[in-house]
Amino acid sequence: PLTGSTAEKHDAFIHIQSSNHSELRVIERFTGSQLIQGEPDASSFPSGGMRSTFEARGYTAWDPTSPLFIFEGEGSRTLCIPTVFFGYHGEALDHKTPLLRSNSAVNEKACEFLKLLGDVDVKTVTSTLGAEQEYFLIDRRFAALRPDIIMTGRTLLGAPPPRGQQLEDHYFGSIPTRVQNFMEESEKELYRLGIPVKTRHNEVAPSQFEIAPIFENASISADHNTLTMETLKRIANKQGLFCLLHEKPFAGLNGSGKHCNWSMSNDKGENLLEPGKTPHQNLRFLAVLAVILRAVNDHADMLRVGIASPGNDHRLGANEAPPAIISVFLGSLLSDIVHNIETGKKMGESVETKMINLGVSTIPDISRDYTDRNRTSPFAFTGNKFEFRAVGSSANISQPVSILNAAVADSFAKSTKQLSAMLAKTSKRDEAVMDFVKEVFVETKRIQFEGDNYSQEWRDEAKKRGLPILSNTAEAMQVYKSPAATQFLVEQKVLTEAELVSRFHISLERFIKTLQIEIATLDEITTTYVIPAIEKQLAISQAILKDATTSGLKAQYKTRVTDLEEVLGSILSTLGEVHTVVEKTNAIHDEFEKTQRIQSEIVPLRDTLRKACDKAETLVSDELWPLPKYREMLFTHQIS
Repeated sequence: PLTGSTAEKHDAFIHIQSSNHSELRVIERFTGSQLIQGEPDASSFPSGGMRSTFEARGYTAWDPTSPLFIFEGEGSRTLCIPTVFFGYHGEALDHKTPLLRSNSAVNEKACEFLKLLGDVDVKTVTSTLGAEQEYFLIDRRFAALRPDIIMTGRTLLGAPPPRGQQLEDHYFGSIPTRVQNFMEESEKELYRLGIPVKTRHNEVAPSQFEIAPIFENASISADHNTLTMETLKRIANKQGLFCLLHEKPFAGLNGSGKHCNWSMSNDKGENLLEPGKTPHQNLRFLAVLAVILRAVNDHADMLRVGIASPGNDHRLGANEAPPAIISVFLGSLLSDIVHNIETGKKMGESVETKMINLGVSTIPDISRDYTDRNRTSPFAFTGNKFEFRAVGSSANISQPVSILNAAVADSFAKSTKQLSAMLAKTSKRDEAVMDFVKEVFVETKRIQFEGDNYSQEWRDEAKKRGLPILSNTAEAMQVYKSPAATQFLVEQKVLTEAELVSRFHISLERFIKTLQIEIATLDEITTTYVIPAIEKQLAISQAILKDATTSGLKAQYKTRVTDLEEVLGSILSTLGEVHTVVEKTNAIHDEFEKTQRIQSEIVPLRDTLRKACDKAETLVSDELWPLPKYREMLFTHQIS
């Protein structure tokens, strides 16, 4: 559903039969009608105004493209049926339906385009996906003592420890025994559910890890990713751990993403983004590449909307994740090829001759990939796929991938029209295709960037190029109000106009409620945890100052008392401002206006209050500080 997570309704197979003698018999029965359609009501799920109270009935329908699976609990087995969820009048009330529609759009539009290239026997084209899932693990005992983690999935305050990730020793390091046990049990459970996980490793930040599957059909991959997140949380809890999927659980450390490795394949199993060994395969690769560049160029604003969330706002643009400016990285080799086509130059060295000589006789020469890596790019070509790096770790990937698929389908449709006109003027198909590729490469030059996306120079350059710069979710959601930006979703039959409006309102509501929960939780922690701890420490320090007999000690404790009084005064003052602004904001009825007010006024106050609380943590003794610290949460797993 549109909550962003999974949902379940469990029905027993029990069926009661009565005989002619009024005897009741209980049997277990499962019918085809139960498989195909269900009626869970589910009127409390977000609908964005698509369902009135008097017509709140909702239906589920079996998605036969996604495999059924059996979940084995402690004392029972449950047959799980992947379904779509829709309203009484057929409105999509879920993330899965638009994704399935977008797959159909890609299939239809891509086949039309490929036939123009000469692939006359192509029957289907499928979008494929492999989602790398990053997450944090901490001891469950510490999570239980942190109201912010329980309520929001992240720490709302916490001073940075002396050692974080600056030594870069955790990344790809030896996996702690306790964590490896968790990983192994999680993987066994995922295999039993049919999820083909392949990779596990330490990530950059302490206590941060990654799991990645093998490529699958995009809709199945989306199902499997939601199941993976649920499984990680369940197994962690079973083993006395707590799995954090929030994009930024700990300030000052790298956040977590969900790198979506996206490509397309035809019914012959050929990857359309795989440069081939024949002239036709390479021509097709270049043409499909041009189509994708156009998709990103034309719909960068909606692609930004697809990754927008309050959690991802903490991560995007920091030195750990791509900025909120959508651009494409092609790599040095492919960029040279694109440049040569644009300028009409001959092709340089072939891909096959690109080798890396390490200068070590015992190590063979290594084949160089078709492209190098750029970790700062939000949408990077990585050999035979694009890595959509900007997706947040807690996201349901159906939404960003639906938008990406729709953008690509729209680009295929435009490209088919353009190439058809070119082919009508010549009998030389290959030349027409190359002319098309050249035109699109030139047209999409503004979206291509090979440098450091973190740099201020790129931000300035992106502004000059006219790229959409939407710094946060509140700004990104304004795109929903632009028919020009959203119309392609309607044209490709991925979302109806009513469904688009509903997504807009649901996004506003989710943003507002998320920030309201965060600020209320921070208010509670500050009032009931932080302030009393400062007061205790202040009383102790004042008593020592009063009893001090030497001028040196008096001076030291006078400074200490002053520091404590200043931070306490700052906290109390900021809390007062928070209460005033929150009260005024809650009185606003227009959701869009409320979102803008939260972003412009409450978010800065939240950050100011956190800064003061983090300062207090460094002044209060460990004995008096009531919350588990970063040091304890991030490093305990290594010694437990």
